[in-house]
Amino acid sequence: MKIRTMAAAALALAAVLTLAGCASTGGPGPDIMPGMDHGSGATSSEAAADFNNADVMFGMMMIPHHEQAIGMADTILAKDDIDEQVVTLAEGIKAAQHPEIDQMESWLDEWGADMPDMDGMGHGGGMMSDDDMTALQDATGAEASRLFLEQMITHHEGAIEMAQDEVDDGQNADMVELAQNIIESQTAEIATMQELLAQL
Repeated sequence: MKIRTMAAAALALAAVLTLAGCASTGGPGPDIMPGMDHGSGATSSEAAADFNNADVMFGMMMIPHHEQAIGMADTILAKDDIDEQVVTLAEGIKAAQHPEIDQMESWLDEWGADMPDMDGMGHGGGMMSDDDMTALQDATGAEASRLFLEQMITHHEGAIEMAQDEVDDGQNADMVELAQNIIESQTAEIATMQELLAQL
């Protein structure tokens, strides 16, 4: 089912990209949509919005990924008897990822790439299933702290893989920089979470 849902997500994204007609091929990175080169006569605004399909894909997949992480953080923050260090970590994740969502949405809007309706589709990249999210909601106390850390480590590992793909294949300097920041910050958070797990 995961392969089928990810394929459906990819088809939805491909349709959006085709309609948007927005991929620039004037720079490095994979040329998924040939014939869309703006050429040497591109305006300064076009140059500022230099991007390729990898940039669009990363934004469209990372936004719901971040939204789920914030949902996980909200779930743990609504509980009583949660380890204070876990609370601090969850608050930090929310504080970091909200602005990143806003920034990616702004770039996608600038590029004319509207988010498709991806409800119910598997996003891959360490996304939690409905059962995973229910388990977190139902857990209490130390068990909730432990489950949150285990799930968020998996979630972060998926985000790092997605971000590395963007660093390798992306064209837009700002989006690539954001991806690199995600790699660095979430790698550090994984180390912190592994230490916290050992203390619980």
